[in-house]
Amino acid sequence: MDGFAAVDFGFAREVLQRGIAAIYVVAFVSTLNQFRPLLGEHGLLPAPELMAWAKASVPGRGQDSRGPRRSAWRLRPTLFRWMRYTDRRLVALCWAGIVVAAAVVCGIPQLFTPWAPMACFLALWLGYMSIVSIGQTFYGFGWEMLLLEAGFLAAFLGSAVEPPPTVVIVLFWWLVFRLEFGAGMIKIRGGREWRDLTALTYHHETQPMPGPLSRQAHLLPRWFHKGEVVGNHFAQLIVPWFLFAPLVGLSLPGPVPAIVGAVAGAIVIATQLWLVMTGNFAWLNWITIVLAFSAIGLPSARDASLAHDPPWIVDRLPLPWLVVTCAVGVVYAVLSWWPLRNLFAHRQLMNASFNRWQLANAYGAFGTVTKQRIEIVVEGTTDEDPDAATWREYSFKGKPGDVRRVPRQFAPYHLRLDWLMWFLPLGRSLDDWFTVLLIRLLEADAAILRLLADDPFRGERPVWVRAVAYHYRFTTHAEFRTTRERWHRERRGDVLGPMALRRS
Repeated sequence: MDGFAAVDFGFAREVLQRGIAAIYVVAFVSTLNQFRPLLGEHGLLPAPELMAWAKASVPGRGQDSRGPRRSAWRLRPTLFRWMRYTDRRLVALCWAGIVVAAAVVCGIPQLFTPWAPMACFLALWLGYMSIVSIGQTFYGFGWEMLLLEAGFLAAFLGSAVEPPPTVVIVLFWWLVFRLEFGAGMIKIRGGREWRDLTALTYHHETQPMPGPLSRQAHLLPRWFHKGEVVGNHFAQLIVPWFLFAPLVGLSLPGPVPAIVGAVAGAIVIATQLWLVMTGNFAWLNWITIVLAFSAIGLPSARDASLAHDPPWIVDRLPLPWLVVTCAVGVVYAVLSWWPLRNLFAHRQLMNASFNRWQLANAYGAFGTVTKQRIEIVVEGTTDEDPDAATWREYSFKGKPGDVRRVPRQFAPYHLRLDWLMWFLPLGRSLDDWFTVLLIRLLEADAAILRLLADDPFRGERPVWVRAVAYHYRFTTHAEFRTTRERWHRERRGDVLGPMALRRS
């Protein structure tokens, strides 16, 4: 680093800008494919109803019957507050986001002045925030706000005509620190399984969406799982502090501080790659890998050759650009008080935003690990008598169902319906959207059926549907050799139904 200019972080900027933009492509594609059946005009939780409620609701007139979640939504920015939501406008927004993000991935805006990539990333940030703000429970994941915050910071990395601003690179380190250290503290304060080193004895089997290698990881020796937990604590509680080592280089010449920071970033990347191999956490692990590259400084030939700068260049940065990026740093210094306090609070919040723009957020995941896997299996029948019926299962794309099927790798793509199906058994009651889902299945709704892996009735309307709870566990090596089944399951009982549409 050289004062205000992070001259050794040109490669890091390339990875950050293109990597974050690539995740935005995935996010907009995911929205394009899933938002309308889940949240569109005829969705399970229609966004127009939320918009109508928000427009009619007046602050200060008592508690709304729909609870504080929707009251909090009223404060979040969205373009659909100024233009009426329609499915067509949602599609147009998604395609615009895909085109802009793809241009950044190709490096086109970065060829011009720093204001060009800034405009692109701010457009992506505002466009995707407009979707998240009306996404309700289907967009209530921590990696949504993580992508938003990363996109905002990426707007101020500059272009190829000048080195990255030091203050923005440091803000990326601060983001990785909050993400990793926050997750580590959540675990230490959470379930006992993280302290007695048994958490990963269960996690590979009970995680929301297992991947192709999750069963093999689960069947590894117990001592290996304990080593995983120790490695996790080291990577999340110790390593993040060393991300800031290059700052020492500003006053202490030599390569050691930069090497220490790069090693810390590499450890974060390595641990995230293990999670990529053994699970399906949407783009959480992939964006963490991208963000961790912010700590890896490699001298750029272009940056090293910059000389004879014009008079409006200050420390190799244009003065207006320097003012803007420093202003962002000041704003973040103020906003960071709340997440900093949260990191060391007795009641630490997980995946929380402290401002309406979802900047400087608190992150964390899996403070506790479920010990058994309960799956809600949806079944239907075309028989008239539900008591004597032959029931057939609906197959989902990512969640376990068929005991012989190998779990597929979907990440960084986000299967929102499958993820929420994992949360269902953990709640005290079934969510409203699930009842609507069963009604849509009774109607053989084509849009909903496209979200599934298989419709056992091939578009025909079932007469009855029901939801049944099963306990799933991975089979042992011996069981697999005998049955060729990757899961063993036991029925736990009906959860809802049988249900049928009222007949006139």
